[in-house]
Amino acid sequence: MTKHQEFAALHHGQRPFILPNAWDVASALLLQEAGFAAVGTTSLGVNAAAGLPDAAGTGRDAAVDLGCTLARRLRVPVTVDFEDGYSDDPAAVAALAAELADAGVAGINLEDGARGGALRPVSQHVAVIAAVVAAVPGLFVNARTDTYWLRTPAPADRLGETVGRVEAYRDAGAHGVFVPGLTGQADTAAVAARAGVPLNVLWQPGTPLADLAAAGVARVSTGSALYRAALGAALRAAAEAREAPAAPAGPVGYDEVQRLLSSPPEPA
Repeated sequence: MTKHQEFAALHHGQRPFILPNAWDVASALLLQEAGFAAVGTTSLGVNAAAGLPDAAGTGRDAAVDLGCTLARRLRVPVTVDFEDGYSDDPAAVAALAAELADAGVAGINLEDGARGGALRPVSQHVAVIAAVVAAVPGLFVNARTDTYWLRTPAPADRLGETVGRVEAYRDAGAHGVFVPGLTGQADTAAVAARAGVPLNVLWQPGTPLADLAAAGVARVSTGSALYRAALGAALRAAAEAREAPAAPAGPVGYDEVQRLLSSPPEPA
């Protein structure tokens, strides 16, 4: 069985499989050694390690370099957080996806969140997905919609918009769909029932896997949670080292990391 086949098979177990998201080689190797069946990357962590903000389209080289390195170093399948493909040109996105696949990467996330906080038009994202699937048919394309993540459209229309996008992406050839921010048993079950391909959600502390399984979820990604937890732990260890009051418990917030990385450099 190839890495691509092994990764695809994980989406069809009796319970959702947990996909932990690494931000560098060491974190990926540790997650593999901890027994996880596959490892993904997190765009926030990968971008932050390079001093870049998330979802700004500037982390292409960092994402590709790490993905290719992990595919060579890990014995488990690797999937790459590919943001929006770093281009609106379907052919360019497909060529970059092929580069990852040639290096042994088993899958990618491909999101419809456009820069500036809007959603990419459905027809445009469909064209990108179709181009990638046609160019690299063995690569597991996890088509992400950011309707819940960006909280758009309005709540009354959000579920319908999500289902419409999920169905369009499936019809374009996506092998799975990812709806970060999707919560609630009813909405999750509704999306899973209409998706027709494995549904991926973002891990929410306190939500039992049994509930997600009952709703039809196939995969649960940790996203940036592990990276942000590591930042929080580093701050607490640093405070302890200087015998200072302890840093706040828990992970550093996503918005806080983004604020720091988006700030202009301080003058020398």
